[in-house]
Amino acid sequence: MTIRTGNVERQTRETRISVALTLDGKGECRIRTGFGFADHMLELMAHWAGFDLELSCEGDMHIDAHHSLEDTGLCLGGALHAALGDRLGIARVGWARVPMDEALVDVCLDLSGRPYLVYEEALLPSVVAGQEKDLWREFFKSLAVKAGMNLHVRMLYGQNGHHLLESAFKGVGLALRQAVRREREAVLSTKGGLDT
Repeated sequence: MTIRTGNVERQTRETRISVALTLDGKGECRIRTGFGFADHMLELMAHWAGFDLELSCEGDMHIDAHHSLEDTGLCLGGALHAALGDRLGIARVGWARVPMDEALVDVCLDLSGRPYLVYEEALLPSVVAGQEKDLWREFFKSLAVKAGMNLHVRMLYGQNGHHLLESAFKGVGLALRQAVRREREAVLSTKGGLDT
C-alpha cells in the first residue's frame, strides 16, 4: 500500500516554513516553530494521529506568534491535503472527546474537501503561554481551509488554558487518525466524489 506523504515549503517576509508529513507513520515528530508551547501542541496532535511530522518555522517572533502559527496551519493543512490525494477509500469522518484534568473538549471533523471551522473557545483565557488566545483560532482556521476539512472544536468545560488546548490538539489528532483510515475502495460520497 502506498505511503501517503505531503511536503510544503513556504517563504514570505513574515515566515519561512517547511513541512514533511507522513499519514501512515509512527507518531514520530521533529518540530521547531520558535514557540515552545506550539511545538508541544503540534507534537501532541501528530503523535495522537499516528502521523510522522517534520516541521520547522522561522517567523517574526519579535512581533508575536500570530504569523508563525497562522502560516504553520496553512502549511500543515496543505501537507495534509497533498498526503490525502484523491481521498479514495478514507473513512472521512472522525471524532473524539478528550479530558485533561478539569477540562473536556469535543472534536468532530470531516475530510470532505469543503473547509469550515466551528470553534467554541469562550472558556479559554485571553492569554495562554504568553500569547493571545486568538492565534489558536487562526491556526485551526488555516489548517481547515488548506486541508479541505470541516472542523468543529468545542471546549465544553475547564479553567486552565494549557489543559483546554492540550485536550483540543489531542482530540484533533485522534479524530484525524479515524478520518484518514483507509477502509473501503470507493470515495465515501453518494454523489461520487469529494470537493477537493
